[in-house]
Amino acid sequence: GAFQKKGHSARVLSPEEAERAKDQVLVSEFKQLKLEKEAQKNWDLFYKRNSTNFFKDRHWTTREFQELKACREFADQKLTILEAGCGVGNCLFPLLEEDLNIFAYACDFSPRAVEYVKKNALYSTERCKVFQCDLTKDDLLDNIAADSVDVVTLIFVLSAIHPEKMHLVLRNIYKVLKPGKCVLFRDYGLYDHAMLRFKPSSKLGENFYVRQDGTRSYFFTEEFLSQLFKAEGYEQVVNEYVQRETVNRKEDLRVPRVFLQSKFQKP
Repeated sequence: GAFQKKGHSARVLSPEEAERAKDQVLVSEFKQLKLEKEAQKNWDLFYKRNSTNFFKDRHWTTREFQELKACREFADQKLTILEAGCGVGNCLFPLLEEDLNIFAYACDFSPRAVEYVKKNALYSTERCKVFQCDLTKDDLLDNIAADSVDVVTLIFVLSAIHPEKMHLVLRNIYKVLKPGKCVLFRDYGLYDHAMLRFKPSSKLGENFYVRQDGTRSYFFTEEFLSQLFKAEGYEQVVNEYVQRETVNRKEDLRVPRVFLQSKFQKP
């Protein structure tokens, strides 16, 4: 069983969880710089190990983000979307299958992930254009016309980027988004189960951690995300925590999942 609630209040830690969270020491500056330098290599190795099998196909996207339908002015209107950080296409391909009136741009940091997308049987250059891109420094205008995209999806992507560089991603996306159109965001929220499982030696900074494979993850607060988008000129439409508790009755385990689900508009 599971329950889900949405709202503006962050999850509160139990006394044991709060005690555990206190014990963490930051990773050395030398290692931090090395992780930043090797970020692309670490994601490429992640896809080498897991190929296309790690993430499940995300068939929930259209359910959670009604805007993919709502942003149309008429029923069969052709939409141009950008999936920023497409991985191996777990979100992209279900979307293209469900909605025949979409043309998708898709990009990823990892060259290997981009190759997996191109090899997918559903990949067609008539319906999508995929390219390798470091969103913090490669200009999206090299592949996409300015002010031409109806919707940008940013789903479990920003968390993998150093917090000091996140604003560069939002600035880059802003250039290709049409005025009045939106970025749809979903990512890890503060005190998600994944955050509480990190060992004391994994902390890189406030709410920022490194996994054993060298990939990194940031856990967002509603306030931090709001400031980040607004500083780049976006207007906030929706920004809230989604809290889910998954219950494993056999093992009597309660797993608290926390995400941030948001929508920000270019004026």
